[in-house]
Amino acid sequence: MDQTNSSSGSNRRDHVSGGLAPSEQSILADSFTPAQRGQAFALYGIAVVVAPTLGPTLGGWITDSYSWRWIFLINVPVCLLSILLSSMILVDPPAVEADRAEAVRKRGQVDWLGFVLVAVGLGCLQVVLDKGQEEDWLHSDFILGFALVSALSLIALVIWELNHEDPIVDLPLARRPNFGAAMIVMFVTGFILISTTQMLPQFLQTMMGYTATKAGLALTAGGLATFLMMPIVGALMKKVQARYLIAFGLAIEALACLHLRGFNTSIGFGHAAFARVFQAVGLPFLFVPITTVSYAGLPPGKSGNASALINTMRNLGGSFGISLAVTLLARRGQYHHARLAEQITPYAPGYNSGGFHSLAAVQRVVQQQAQMWSYVDVFTVLAILAAVTVPVTFLLKRVKPEKAAAAH
Repeated sequence: MDQTNSSSGSNRRDHVSGGLAPSEQSILADSFTPAQRGQAFALYGIAVVVAPTLGPTLGGWITDSYSWRWIFLINVPVCLLSILLSSMILVDPPAVEADRAEAVRKRGQVDWLGFVLVAVGLGCLQVVLDKGQEEDWLHSDFILGFALVSALSLIALVIWELNHEDPIVDLPLARRPNFGAAMIVMFVTGFILISTTQMLPQFLQTMMGYTATKAGLALTAGGLATFLMMPIVGALMKKVQARYLIAFGLAIEALACLHLRGFNTSIGFGHAAFARVFQAVGLPFLFVPITTVSYAGLPPGKSGNASALINTMRNLGGSFGISLAVTLLARRGQYHHARLAEQITPYAPGYNSGGFHSLAAVQRVVQQQAQMWSYVDVFTVLAILAAVTVPVTFLLKRVKPEKAAAAH
């Protein structure tokens, strides 16, 4: 399968199932006391972070051994089992029941205009991000049209929601400094995580000639590292301020992306696996504290709204991350190809000793090296983004879990 297209499709499917994560986190926030949420979100985070890491390995094996269509069909029994368990185990707390009764009573007051604006705005934005590089961005009337519709819809959404009595998107929550900072950091986390999750397998398959299964295996070790670190971070949440843990996680991500800059066309499997482990160690220091601190001090009944906004920022970060990575890869590849080609002549040192017996051989080497340098550029940008976000973490207030306000 084409890596770029499959990754874009994966990101679109993430938006289609986007209602699951906010619901899950809202249930956790309602079911556990503030002091218990760190551990609860840590256990939940094992599935959230590890599953996408194991996915490429399982998906690669299915693709290589059977058909890529089974990647989707295998989800059917898993979903049916989830529905069965949810109906048998989950019970809404009294406060949630009261909120639902109030919502039913106000059924005629649903913010339909807000619903339409957010659907059109984010839907058109996703088209722009998915198809932008392919259509040459704003040079395309198609992309320009969707971009204008998205911008106008989102601007109207902000104005409408900030003045609506019962908004469908609780934007006023973003005015709270603590929650606003958490949204920014979650956006960057999604940006880095999702873009590297695309770039690493793509690099290993296109540059190193790995099969889909082998490329997936290189990411699996990172899943194990995350699995081991999640409970540790959950325990640290009781002793260390969340903002310090988040800053530490961002620092690890920056260093991990700098390490990725050391990739070349001769690296071994162990080097690629270690690079993912390096990055994966930092992820629990981001997901667990961000998720936990985003609920601290919220007014009663706001956990569902908060969860929706936080997860939207993660998904948007992933969409922007993939779009930027794909664009940089293409544009910087062209740039490096042009610069390298300028240096290649029959009289250049090493031309004859390099085994270049034809222009086609020269072209292959130049193309490979240009692509290699474009990957380095992508990882450099991600490292810089992680580093410059570290100061944002200090906007988060000092919050002791046992003193944080309950969600309900």
